[in-house]
Amino acid sequence: MQIVQESENLYRLTRFGLVNCFLVRENGGGTLIDTNLGGSAGAILQIARELECPIHRILLTHAHFDHVASLDALIAQLPGVEVAIGARESRLLEGDYSLDEGEHGKRLLGFMSVTSKPTSRSSDGDRIGSFLAIASPGHTPGHFAYLDVRDNSLIAGDSFTTQNGLVVAGAFHWMFPFPALFSWNAELSARSAAKLRDLKPSRLCVGHGKTLLSPEAAMDRAIAEAFAQRPEAGGVC
Repeated sequence: MQIVQESENLYRLTRFGLVNCFLVRENGGGTLIDTNLGGSAGAILQIARELECPIHRILLTHAHFDHVASLDALIAQLPGVEVAIGARESRLLEGDYSLDEGEHGKRLLGFMSVTSKPTSRSSDGDRIGSFLAIASPGHTPGHFAYLDVRDNSLIAGDSFTTQNGLVVAGAFHWMFPFPALFSWNAELSARSAAKLRDLKPSRLCVGHGKTLLSPEAAMDRAIAEAFAQRPEAGGVC
């Protein structure tokens, strides 16, 4: 597992050059955002020990397998750890793929139910340690991003990817179609991306790809493209 220190407190942990999770140093310990692919627990815990940053909280952006697959193994070795996920997304974590009235999108794909239960379910605007929880549905029905209020670093989950330039979830590029193929509702994704841009993040950290510093101009371009592809989303607010 590759480790990249992004800031004084923030570390990006990457498997196979493709899948990221993040370890963030806080007072009294560390917060892990997402858990990466299956088989990652040992490496994550070893890195936390080497950094002297014991994990006391796990935040999940969404319930796709590449973000939750190591959750059960981590919890088995971290008794009493706090686990938070968005209230809507928690149903997907439990294997309930039913939609609420008024929800619509593509068939839900790529989810993985786990045996572990969250200790809390987040709502938009909740404060969790150093983080502000930001509802950002679209890639999945209950997707969340997390803003570190200490330095305005945004851990955006799969609301954006940077593997082939900055792309909003749901936007189609023929050279890199995955953000479109694996996102549930492109219109909601575009609106959520604009909402995240309004936070004026100092750095943009994503589930797939490298972190961007001072990302506002790149976010503007990506969001404009997403709305151009989905004019029914209503335009950039």
